[in-house]
Amino acid sequence: MPRFHCPVPLAAGAELELPSAAARHVQVLRHQPGDAITLFNGDGGQWQATVLRMGRSDVAVRVDAFEAVEREPQRPVHLAVGMPANERMDWLVEKAAELGVASLQPLHTAHSVLRLNGERAQKKRDHWQSVAVAACEQCGGNRVPAVLPVGDLASWLREAADGAALRCVLSLAEGSRPLGEVLREAPADRPVLFLSGPEGGLSPQEDAAARSAGFLPVTLGPRVLRAETAALAALVQALA
Repeated sequence: MPRFHCPVPLAAGAELELPSAAARHVQVLRHQPGDAITLFNGDGGQWQATVLRMGRSDVAVRVDAFEAVEREPQRPVHLAVGMPANERMDWLVEKAAELGVASLQPLHTAHSVLRLNGERAQKKRDHWQSVAVAACEQCGGNRVPAVLPVGDLASWLREAADGAALRCVLSLAEGSRPLGEVLREAPADRPVLFLSGPEGGLSPQEDAAARSAGFLPVTLGPRVLRAETAALAALVQALA
């Protein structure tokens, strides 16, 4: 059944107009009054609903039964990434959302090609959030990962130094441990926070700063992976 993100309070029996993005999606799919659809608002679970009216630019629905469906992983995994360039960040956001990432933190780092500030940074963040929403609509996820404001690595590390999460930095430096080994030693429900670099990885100074902030250096093996591949490979291991 078609699924649509509807970030408003939902209750059985309520009749409402869908937010503009969801309404456009319903119209593009050419739904008609009487059609059954699924809505989710990100609070968990999903709602069955019925299309009541199709306007030129609006869609009215009736919210029917709630389904307590959860498809989220047991372990919350958060991902902070030095932004890869071009469409690779879009691809990374989409696939991370499909896999079940809890949040995404885009970062400027020394080797970052993509540089975003001000209004352009906000537009990119909004775009990536919409990519995450679309991925959840497609894959069945009922909790949309938050794409956080674009940040600077040094400032972000100061804020990330505290917290209960298992903090790991993907590193090729000497002394890095296999990620699988580190994960096996941690409780299965302990949150994980990954830091991954852009093309070219983190600089030696950034790697050292992450370690000083309490991040454990981990490796995915002897191969050198692309920035977006490495982040997703770490995510898959943590969610397995």
